[in-house]
Amino acid sequence: MKENKMGVMPVKKLIVSMSLPMMISMLVQALYNIVDSVFVARLSEEALTGVTLAFPMQNLMFSVVGGTGVGINAMLSRSLGEKLYDESDSAAGNGITLNILAALIFMASSFMGAAGAFIGSQTSDPMITREGTTYLSIVMVLSIGMASQVTMERLLQSTGRTFYTMITQALGAIINIIMDPIMIFGLFGFPRLGVAGAAYATIIGQTVAASLALYFNLKKNSDIRFSWKILLLKADTVKRIYFVGVPSILMIAIGSVMTYLFNLILNTFSSTAVAVFGVYFKLQSFFFMPVFGLNNGVIPVLAYNYGARKKERIQEALRFSVVLAFSIMVFGTVIFELFPGKLLTLFSASEDMLVIGIKALRSIAWSFPIAGICIALGSVFQAFGRSYYSLIVSLGRQLFVLIPVAYLLSLTGNVDNVWWSFVIAEVASFILTAVFFRKLNRDVIHKL
Repeated sequence: MKENKMGVMPVKKLIVSMSLPMMISMLVQALYNIVDSVFVARLSEEALTGVTLAFPMQNLMFSVVGGTGVGINAMLSRSLGEKLYDESDSAAGNGITLNILAALIFMASSFMGAAGAFIGSQTSDPMITREGTTYLSIVMVLSIGMASQVTMERLLQSTGRTFYTMITQALGAIINIIMDPIMIFGLFGFPRLGVAGAAYATIIGQTVAASLALYFNLKKNSDIRFSWKILLLKADTVKRIYFVGVPSILMIAIGSVMTYLFNLILNTFSSTAVAVFGVYFKLQSFFFMPVFGLNNGVIPVLAYNYGARKKERIQEALRFSVVLAFSIMVFGTVIFELFPGKLLTLFSASEDMLVIGIKALRSIAWSFPIAGICIALGSVFQAFGRSYYSLIVSLGRQLFVLIPVAYLLSLTGNVDNVWWSFVIAEVASFILTAVFFRKLNRDVIHKL
């Protein structure tokens, strides 16, 4: 078997070829996130707030599936670099099984009333509770689409076939965008389903994308030898996947805890402040998602060349990814500073939402460039099996800095002050990331 392109193609060209398809597909994903909320906002501010309150649980679900995918990615890419093909096959098959089991757990949790209890813990408004519970219960019960899409796309990413993930992610998002207004407002003979329509549109898009990604893996992915036996769980494989995956799961799950607690802090001011926070999360994804796409493309490059002991390629990949991530986030800061009002009017913003939201977007945007650097440097932690570094950074930024600072700033009685907690937290994140990267560079990279 000839050597994978990740070990021989010029590094910058390789990263562009690996990352650009994912960055484009994630831009489409970000566009879907925005369009989805734009349509929901036309129903009512209560509907938008309800979907915002559902987000932490959605993110928690993704943390399990996506974190497992990071573990699959790292083990599969590294095994390919070391020419250990039985191990790479096992990583692929066991990863599929683990994420299907996760989706079944989400489904069972919803049937046991988890969705309603979660939304109800954040608000006492009956309309917001109803809308949020309706949306979240559907997403949880039918989470097999999300789990399958993430897993199948990770297998393509891990073997350098990111062009196919661009197709699957873009198709899923486009279907979602098309189905959103049809199912929310009852167009072309469909019943008017409201927020339930937004949830069903999401599931349909994910299921179609997962089916196409499965086809690409079976027909186009020659680096994985698919068979039923690779689906059987092996203790050693599961351990290796979750050695990298669990810190990633916890790292993403920390975001759910942060969002949940931040919602509670903002709710002491008004439900409109919570809606602004939800809108911010949708808008920032248009800049963060391409950086995460870049990150997803760089991780297998780093992992492969770490397994192949190619130090120079690792260093060049890191330099290039940091500059690119920083540039994307500077652009995001400029957009948020110049056009906050126009961005908010996309979501049928009321006067109160505009007053709160314009100041919120302009304040938070100053954290973007720092975040870009931290995300890019953090890719090496995951690629080299040091995901616990990323976990510590994320834990420190979101729970030990962001939430306490936000709470203290909320005591001033001015919601405008709360948004600056993001900038303060990102500075702390950068300091911690720099410390860990310096240690990894000295102890690992220089010794290759």
